Amino acid sequence: MSVIQPPRALYIHIPFCTNKCHYCDFTSYVLKGQPVDQYLTALEQEMQRTAELLPPEQIDTVFVGGGTPTVLTPPQMKVFLDSVKAHFPLSPNVEFTMEANPGTTDIEKLQAMREGGVNRISFGVQSFDNGLLERIGRIHNVDDVYRSLENARKVGFTNMSIDLMFGLPGQTLEHLAGSVESALALDLPHYSIYSLKVEENTLFHKLYERNELPLPTEDEEFNMFIRLMEMLKAGGYAHYEISNFAKPGYESRHNSTYWRNEPYYGLGAGAHGYANRKRHVNLKGITPYIEAAADKLPRLDSFEVSEQEAMEDFMMVGLRLLEGVRSSNFAKQFGGQSLERKFSSTTEKLVSDGLLERLELADDTVYKLTSQGVLLGNEVFSAFLEG
Repeated sequence: MSVIQPPRALYIHIPFCTNKCHYCDFTSYVLKGQPVDQYLTALEQEMQRTAELLPPEQIDTVFVGGGTPTVLTPPQMKVFLDSVKAHFPLSPNVEFTMEANPGTTDIEKLQAMREGGVNRISFGVQSFDNGLLERIGRIHNVDDVYRSLENARKVGFTNMSIDLMFGLPGQTLEHLAGSVESALALDLPHYSIYSLKVEENTLFHKLYERNELPLPTEDEEFNMFIRLMEMLKAGGYAHYEISNFAKPGYESRHNSTYWRNEPYYGLGAGAHGYANRKRHVNLKGITPYIEAAADKLPRLDSFEVSEQEAMEDFMMVGLRLLEGVRSSNFAKQFGGQSLERKFSSTTEKLVSDGLLERLELADDTVYKLTSQGVLLGNEVFSAFLEG
């Protein structure tokens, strides 16, 4: 039987954007004409009901994603952040992250964020090439990136991250290297660098189906990944998760909750949550969400997670961390059960294939990706799926 942990992490979704990027399949809606104030009221109603149903203890990490949370006006930002603090007791050293798009963070808004408790910003930069930014549907340009970071520093933000993407249409190895070089010149504590995934219900998927999306080849994308790892390592950043790099002490604590398969609250339209071995997903449409939240939790679906599935999740997400997974943590989550007994054939094969490394410590066993395993991560993760 698994040990149940109360959530100490909180995810909140703000689903509004200035526009819809060509690759985006997240729950997000163009801001113009949207009932933002009513949404924030509904969000507070969900906070209240959630706190009553599953009373929170101390919250160690908060992550506000989207959409683009920074499209909220400063008064709306204050209302929203006040409601978070009213319903969830935040740790004195909470990591409180908000996603932001360059060009949506003026001084007044950043001050409202900082005064409301936000202490970490993740900027969706994606590229330092204006042509590529236009091609993928971003509305900011490179000057907006520098201006936004300068504004954030002016109001006292020091813990900042930027997202970059590779494998974009028309992107070359030189494009990517130039963007990584520009990013490193900013000397930020954290970088996330993701490969493009062409998802259904996006403009890119329609173009892909019509053979009108000039993507790099698999070999080119592979070489991009190798190059960016080399550049980040040379810049003094630890590669702590497949797509994430940080200076010591600046690893994303919130995202590490997901990678360690730990519970978290999930609030807002389209948000997912995980607690007491149950997952839920909220209604995605703005109006349905607002209407439902008026008198109940705005759920689209809720379901039990079997112990087998939870164990598989533990391995698949945990191995994304380059520190690997520990047998002791597996036993802690699953009532003393043995990782080795459950997955011995899988781990032995992956070790034999050179994709996993097994480290025997004095009082523990660690499984972690090898350098080859990092490059073939999806092959490793899928190996833990039953049948």
